[in-house]
Amino acid sequence: MSVRLIAQELYCIIREVEKLEKELLAAPAHNQEILKDRLRKAIAERDLMRRSLEGSKDVANVLKKNELYR
Repeated sequence: MSVRLIAQELYCIIREVEKLEKELLAAPAHNQEILKDRLRKAIAERDLMRRSLEGSKDVANVLKKNELYR
């Protein structure tokens, strides 16, 4: 996956996390557990995408540096 696609996906997931946090604050007690679970999964996915994006940037920087020495 390219850095651009990862960044776009991360942006969408961040918006989803924000939406779920707002919904959780306004949700009745009987719906909060379901929303907490969805929020937990969205946060985990967001963190995974962030790590993927950071890893992609690191790999891209290493490749660029290696090309300078050729």
